[in-house]
Formats: sequence, C-alpha cells, structure tokens
Amino acid sequence: MNNNFLVFSGRASRYLAEKICASLGCPLGNLNVQTFADGEFGVSFEETIRGKHVFLVQSTFPTADNLMELLLMIDAAKRASAAHIIAVIPYFGWARQDRKDKPRVAIGAKLVADLLSVAGIDRLITMDLHADQIQGFFNIPVDHLYASKVLAPYIEQEVGTENLVIASPDAGGSKRAYNYAKYFGVPMVMCSKHREKANVVDSMFLIGEVEGKDVVLCDDMVDTAGTITKAANLMMEKGARSVRAIASHCVMSGPANERVEASSLKEMIFTDSIPYRGSCAKVHILSIADMFAETIRRLMNEESISNMFII
Repeated sequence: MNNNFLVFSGRASRYLAEKICASLGCPLGNLNVQTFADGEFGVSFEETIRGKHVFLVQSTFPTADNLMELLLMIDAAKRASAAHIIAVIPYFGWARQDRKDKPRVAIGAKLVADLLSVAGIDRLITMDLHADQIQGFFNIPVDHLYASKVLAPYIEQEVGTENLVIASPDAGGSKRAYNYAKYFGVPMVMCSKHREKANVVDSMFLIGEVEGKDVVLCDDMVDTAGTITKAANLMMEKGARSVRAIASHCVMSGPANERVEASSLKEMIFTDSIPYRGSCAKVHILSIADMFAETIRRLMNEESISNMFII
C-alpha cells in the first residue's frame, strides 16, 4: 500500500479514527487542540505533513464546535503544505437543510459544503447523506458510502430473509427501503405520517401487510425517535411477529432513549458514525471503521471502490 498518507482526528471522532487506523495498521497522527479560557480553540499538527495525503476524520454533529474544529484542521493542513486534504465525515451535519422548504430559510447543507470547499479540502468521504443530491453541492470528488455494507449482513445473520419484510417509517425513506427489499428479495411496506411541526408526528397509517412477519424498519438517522417508535408500535398492532430498526446515524437526542426502550422495537441498530452516549438496552452499535479504512486503502492504491457498495 502507498504509505504517503497520514490520518488525523478531531476530538469528536477520535474513537472512530483510532479504529480506522488499527484497521489500516498505521498510527493516528499527532494533532493538538488548545482551548482558551473564553471557549475559543485552535489546532496544530505536531508532525510534518508536507507533501502528504492528509485524511481528517471528524463527524459534524452538534455542537457547531465539531464543524469549526474540522475547518481549522483543514486550514492548518493547507498552510502546512499537505499535498491533498481529504475530509472524512461519516456523519454530515446540517444535511436535513438541503432545500428551501418554506420562504426565508437557509440551505444549511450547501453552506457547510461551501465552508469545507473554501477551507481547502480536495476530496470528501462521507456516508448516507440525508439527501443524495448534497453530493452536487461540491465541485470536488465525493465518495458517498452506505451503511448497508455493515447493516445488511447483520440483518441476514440475525433475522434471516425467510419471513422478512422491509419497512419505511415515512414516504421520504421509501427509496432506501425499496433498495433493501430488492437486495433481500422480500416485500416492502411503508408508513404514511403527518406532522404539524418538526420532531412531532401527529398521525400515521400503514400501507402493506406485516401480519406474522419479521419487520425491519430502515432510516438514515434517528433523532428524537418519535417516528421510528410510532412506526414500530403500529407494526405490532397490525400483527407483526417482531420489529427491528436499522439506521445509519445515532443522533438519539431528547427523549429518544426512553422512547426506544418503551417501544415495541426488539432492537435498534446503528453504526458508530456518531458516538452513542446513551444507555438504552435495545440499542446495538456496529462499527464502520473497517469500511472507511478499506476506502482509504483503495484511494491510496488508486483502486475502484464501487464494488464495496451492497445497496
């Protein structure tokens, strides 16, 4: 493998960067973050990166400090004469703000894309964007990975496909659920929901049959868990034998842990794109470190990554 690269991490994703480096068989780069009394912070690379391919691992989940820290890392790498700067952002924050859905609102995903581009990245590696079209906000190569690489094998092993039904908790996730259903060769059902405001589901009904089936709900992220738990409860009311849920990003804010624990879900499966700091017994975390490590390995060897995609 071409060893002309270094991997560094921001504070928020160090747990994942360490696993990526272990998979690559390389040390994690030495980066220092200094915090001042007023909360301002600065970053510095404590080893030479001149002429290197520099991979910066940092998910940009709240708070905004995580994004700012990544931007400072990019700027420092550019000023230290790195040959190429690759941002590795397993969870791309602000991705839900991908369009103007009402007057006088910001398109946060485009703003973040512009910030990263102006800061100086040459490439982006990310996973399961909330909207695929966010890739078009960048004028640089974007490697958009999918958590199905780790989630699909887990479902095959733990649930099997004989009695499986794939479900989408809302219309927006129907394409994702369809792709899983097509891959497994099983039926798909969908929930239709109505919201009065963000994070609050007023009503929901089921389109399709789940009686006697093992249902797996698919989503890209779970925030307050209102939709996913309401959908799970509805599936059990309609006669499902069991209900699990898979989601790429473990946001799990507010009452999410309590809702999942009290719901009909047998299991809630996430990846470690975001660190899970809750204590819900139903939550199970799968690591994406090997997937990202293999992507880095193939990029450095100038190999295709397309055959890594399952769904």
